[in-house]
Amino acid sequence: MRSKNNPEPEDDPLITQIRLRRERRDRWLREGDMSVGRRLAQIGVLGWIFVAPTLAGLFLGRWIDARLGSGIFWSAPLMAIGLCLGGWTAWKWMNAR
Repeated sequence: MRSKNNPEPEDDPLITQIRLRRERRDRWLREGDMSVGRRLAQIGVLGWIFVAPTLAGLFLGRWIDARLGSGIFWSAPLMAIGLCLGGWTAWKWMNAR
């Protein structure tokens, strides 16, 4: 049994990162580089992941403002929430790869 200062090898973050890097390298050697078309498709998907929640928040805010007659009271905050949600979703999608 190891002490607190000397964790098990499986719990060591350095070993975990080394394994992750080795798995990525093995996958790259097995599959090779992505084609230009696939890279462009990923950029397009990333754009829609970011833009769709922003536009949804804007349209929902405009609809609420039209119903309540409140100018742009709800449009700006809901668009900002959609922008944050889109940014978070895009971040998660980029880091899942």
